[in-house]
Amino acid sequence: MTEHTEHTEYFELVCDHVDYDVVITDPGARVLDVAQVVSRLTGLGLWRGKVLVTEVPAVVLDGVPRADAETAVAALREAGARAETRQWQPPGLPAPCP
Repeated sequence: MTEHTEHTEYFELVCDHVDYDVVITDPGARVLDVAQVVSRLTGLGLWRGKVLVTEVPAVVLDGVPRADAETAVAALREAGARAETRQWQPPGLPAPCP
């Protein structure tokens, strides 16, 4: 008879690359200035940028590297908007690493 031993293995998932969304939560008083920044960041026309800005919360960029997201948020805030980064989560997949 052979001896049976249970082995429990643990592993840690290491996230090398976490993507972020850039979200406008409030366009502020200078909507046109914010729309111009959105147009520059996304390549949208000014009209489409303005529509996006007025439908808050609005995801301006999705799935971008952290440095790009932080740069975009800084530009949006400088234009007068309230904006933030959020960890990007693809639909149907588990939540990203913290």
